[in-house]
Amino acid sequence: MAGSELAPATDTLLREGAVIPAHPLALTAERRLDERRQVALTRYYCDAGAGGVAVGVHTTQFAIRDVGLLRPVLALAVETVRAAEARSGRRMVKVSGVCGPTPQAVAEASLARDLGYDLGLLSLGALKDATSEALLAHARAVGAVIPLFGFYLQPAVGGRVLDYSFWRGFLEIGAVRAIKVAPFNRYATLEVVRAVADSGRGEEVALYTGNDDAIVADLVADFEFGPGRRAAFAGGLLGQWAVWTHEAVSLLDRVKASRRNGGKDVESLLTLGHQLTDANAAFFDAKNAFAGCIAGLHEVLRRQGLLAGRQCLDPKEDLSPGQEAEIDRVLHAYPHLADDSFVAANLDRWLR
Repeated sequence: MAGSELAPATDTLLREGAVIPAHPLALTAERRLDERRQVALTRYYCDAGAGGVAVGVHTTQFAIRDVGLLRPVLALAVETVRAAEARSGRRMVKVSGVCGPTPQAVAEASLARDLGYDLGLLSLGALKDATSEALLAHARAVGAVIPLFGFYLQPAVGGRVLDYSFWRGFLEIGAVRAIKVAPFNRYATLEVVRAVADSGRGEEVALYTGNDDAIVADLVADFEFGPGRRAAFAGGLLGQWAVWTHEAVSLLDRVKASRRNGGKDVESLLTLGHQLTDANAAFFDAKNAFAGCIAGLHEVLRRQGLLAGRQCLDPKEDLSPGQEAEIDRVLHAYPHLADDSFVAANLDRWLR
């Protein structure tokens, strides 16, 4: 199979909709890779029922590329997922982040393909001044190496504005198999979804929400833009789903059941969605322009015992003032969103 083709079974799983956590980075107190806990995190996602993992992405910290950790982190994850697949007989989608100017992005795509990743999540943040035509040429070059998972990353954490015309052009690239929509902006989200609806590829390109502030709102209903112009989100590739993953799988199952039953349960799902957005505001540090978003996720995982600490590669990156109190508040308010019991019952096995 060519490097830019997606296995049919993986394509089906992707289009049916899955929980895909954006994988964090486990570090020791000395800010070196903690392999034992990195593997434990991947085992957690596999056993929680996630349909895939995304590694080398924003939540994994883009700076892994600057300290020589990209290959070892990608390799650990794919090896652990393969072992889980062999035990369970259940396929998972393996997504690798792809960043940087075209030569770097092509090299990262080649590495991901050779390690066994299915798709490259294409971040365009490094090309902030490029024209749409240059961005599309960049995407075609990467798409010649690995199937593409488009990525609209919010500008507040390193993304750039990508308009409707860009997405229409992007959808003309045959290697595009999915798009993560994560601008944290309803107007921008609608532009991407409308582009998919207008492209005629809604049945073959899977839409995944990355809007951690609007997860349920994105998932519960189709988007309609006029006769014959519809599109819908299949699942989510989310930093929020890097924590409480077992409950995230249950949530997506409820959403799918609601859609099959004509919207039954949608009111309670939307209420749950508001609660999840409130929790996400604390974890992602929305009050401080998301400065503590990665440390916030680390703090939740630390409290569960999956991580030894919340340290990031950058010593200056930590919780913002008041963020820990906000995390305390939402943990107390929404215990039904958490999967602490599931983690506690399996943690020792994952850490072996």
